Amino acid sequence: MKTPIRTLALCAAIATSFALPALAQQKYVTIGTGGVTGVYYAAGGAICRLVNKDRAKHGLRCSVESTGGSVFNINTIKAGELDLGVAQSDVMYNAAKGLAQFKDGGAYGDLRAVMSLHPEPFTVLARKEANIKSFADFKGKKFNVGNPGSGTRASLEELIAAMNWKLTDFALASELKADEHGPALCDGKIDGFFYGVGHPSANIQDPTTSCGAKLVSITGPAVDALLKDKPYYGLATIPAGLYPNNPQETKTYGVLATLVTSSKVPADSVYAITKAVFDNFEEFKKLHPALANLKPEDMVKNGLSAPLHEGAARYYKEKGWIK
Repeated sequence: MKTPIRTLALCAAIATSFALPALAQQKYVTIGTGGVTGVYYAAGGAICRLVNKDRAKHGLRCSVESTGGSVFNINTIKAGELDLGVAQSDVMYNAAKGLAQFKDGGAYGDLRAVMSLHPEPFTVLARKEANIKSFADFKGKKFNVGNPGSGTRASLEELIAAMNWKLTDFALASELKADEHGPALCDGKIDGFFYGVGHPSANIQDPTTSCGAKLVSITGPAVDALLKDKPYYGLATIPAGLYPNNPQETKTYGVLATLVTSSKVPADSVYAITKAVFDNFEEFKKLHPALANLKPEDMVKNGLSAPLHEGAARYYKEKGWIK
């Protein structure tokens, strides 16, 4: 009986391979994101929701993984353990060129861009009782610098280097994850934290609501120098009154969240993911407030320092968005 069963199984497999589109060769894709309360996780979930809606057509099933953030995602894609990931535009730039946190490993030649997503203003929140007026006031205070492997941590280190500070200039440089820094702030364990995030964010909403935490502007000569020298940064503003107890406009700078992958991920898979987002674009924008103002013409070029993945480029050329 073994031979007929194997023969039947082989015939079924052959029939299936002809019946399904070519991109069924990769039936499962995983998107690395960030902490579960952050916008990366929500954005990844929005993408997977649209991909999975049409999985009968393309044979892909998409899942989201909560991770340590941008640097972790790119390193894990490089190791072949993630298919795609969300990463800050500056972290993509550094990975593509082998700079900063990727210096030891060298340029990641297989890194590919898929699209940019929401803007991510660098956001500093201070404990109300700490009487912080500017970022410089955090010197000698207990400050959360972000977990190693996150884009937030990499950007914070770049900022303090431009200010001629070191991590030892803080009384405590804690390495809490994004899901942990809000409760730590309200409990008085830290005086402030730095976080790159799209807005509005539950991660900022919670401490501003529960303990009156205050947004702090990030401006000055160090920021001006970064904006001049780094092509992936831009000025940003957090609107007045967006969060409770913060009626003022908050001036800062930031990056873009981007979706990245590897050239080794099949083109048909990336094409299907890209198509799922843009063919259902109005629905995509409604899946999280940070996505509400996105424009396709910006998403195909802004903040993308790695080459476009073949699958994404194919879709954009079909739409006439790139040549």
